Amino acid sequence: MDKVQVIFEGLGLSFHVSPTAFGSVAKYGLIIAIGYAIAVVMGGMRAYKWRMSIDHMLDIAIWGTVAGIIGARLYYVIFSWDQFSGDLLSVFRIWEGGLAIYGGVIAGLIVLFLFARRRHLSALLLCDIIVPGLALAQSIGRWGNWFNIEAYGFNVTGTAICFFPLAVQVPADQYAWHLATFFYESVWDFIVFLFLTVLWHKPNRKQGDLFFFYLFLYAAGRLIIEEMRLDSLYASSVRISQLLSVLLCISVFIVFYISARRRTSLSITVRYILFPSALAFSIFLLFCMITGYCLYTLSISRILLILLIYALYMTLCLFSVYHRLTHSEVRNADIQA
Repeated sequence: MDKVQVIFEGLGLSFHVSPTAFGSVAKYGLIIAIGYAIAVVMGGMRAYKWRMSIDHMLDIAIWGTVAGIIGARLYYVIFSWDQFSGDLLSVFRIWEGGLAIYGGVIAGLIVLFLFARRRHLSALLLCDIIVPGLALAQSIGRWGNWFNIEAYGFNVTGTAICFFPLAVQVPADQYAWHLATFFYESVWDFIVFLFLTVLWHKPNRKQGDLFFFYLFLYAAGRLIIEEMRLDSLYASSVRISQLLSVLLCISVFIVFYISARRRTSLSITVRYILFPSALAFSIFLLFCMITGYCLYTLSISRILLILLIYALYMTLCLFSVYHRLTHSEVRNADIQA
């Protein structure tokens, strides 16, 4: 595998980084393992606060890990079948790359909800405990893409951003500079982690708030970053990650809207302007993605602008319906496992 070349133009520094450590250990897998270990420790510390059984947390960590790896790989293989159809054994060589985060999260959540139901635990509380560490693990794990020279974006020219870490040189493209989209997502995931950490310490949050905010914020960031990538997973002409991102954004908004309507009276602006417009905007965007209508005629910069406006507008709508607990409800905000 090609070594990664790192260039700091302003400092006049240049060096190469090997994709393996300790001789033959792939740094891609090593970094993902480090991120996962940190997530487990963070989840364990939060679980200890709620006096949750260590056995329960170990079971979740083990089964969640197995499901996450299988789900991440299966998701990638399904939408990249041409890459594996000629060599079925390559499906199992995960150290070479090819793990889709959305697939891992979906599989992990399925196992978590089944586990919670079987052990009579609060699934939303478990999700709240896990997602801050998960966001941090994703932020760390994205650097594994750097060592594998993957998850990069469009070719860039000039000197404005042709330096690491905003851009990376790709050996397969004669060391041309490309957008370092893995770095952008790493930064965004870390911002999500910081937000969730602050929210965790808010006494008037509801059970499940961290989980739903994680889904929304990660999806909003991924929606924009995915448009810049060259190695997106497709179903026909649709970027699967973008399709899931829009569905997650509108789904979380609807959950918060319904929750707010049950607890308080919403303003006319929210009920008759923000809510319908958020639904209409989402449906229009989904229609454009699936059919290709309008989007194919626009430049990348204009598409990114539309996606940015959508993400910001949905964020505004989400916070307009986000309802925190009153002081009288704080005592029952979380149910012990």
